[in-house]
Amino acid sequence: MLFPPAAAVTVAFDGHPVAAYHRAYLRGGHVYAPLRPFATRLAFALWYEGDTLVIARAGREARVRLIPREPSALDDVYVPIADVLRALGARVSYAQRRLDVQTRYVPLSSPTPFDAALPSAPPQTIFTPVPSPTPRPVWTGSPLPRRTPLPVVAPTPH
Repeated sequence: MLFPPAAAVTVAFDGHPVAAYHRAYLRGGHVYAPLRPFATRLAFALWYEGDTLVIARAGREARVRLIPREPSALDDVYVPIADVLRALGARVSYAQRRLDVQTRYVPLSSPTPFDAALPSAPPQTIFTPVPSPTPRPVWTGSPLPRRTPLPVVAPTPH
C-alpha cells in the first residue's frame, strides 16, 4: 500500500470508464493497474510459461513476469498497464488523470463508385434441391364423402 495514497486514475475503454474494485493510480509517470479488469478485457488467451504470464490477442502477445498464481489473484497484481495494452495492439493516451484505451479501429475509406462501363459478373444459378418422393401419397383438399353408411345403434332404454 502506498502512503500517502496515489491519486486515482480513470481507465476508459473506447470511451466507457471501466468499473473496478481496485483503482488504477499514477506513480512515477506510469499508470499502474490490476491485470484482471484491464488487460484481460483485451485478452483472447492467458497462460503461464514458468514465472511469466502470457496474454495473447490476435497474434500479439504481452509478457508479464510475476510469480505464478491463480487467475483469480490477478486483481492484486499491479503493472504499468499502458505497456501491456500497447503490446496487445490498443492505442493508449493519458490526459487529466484519465487513461484512454482505443481498441476499435475503423479504417476510413470511401466506397468505390459504380461504373457501368466495367464488366460485371453474370448471375449464377442457385442450387435448388429436387424434392424426394414420399412413400405414401399426399392427399390435399377437402375430404371425400363416406361411401359406406355408419351403423345406427338404437338407444337403450333406461
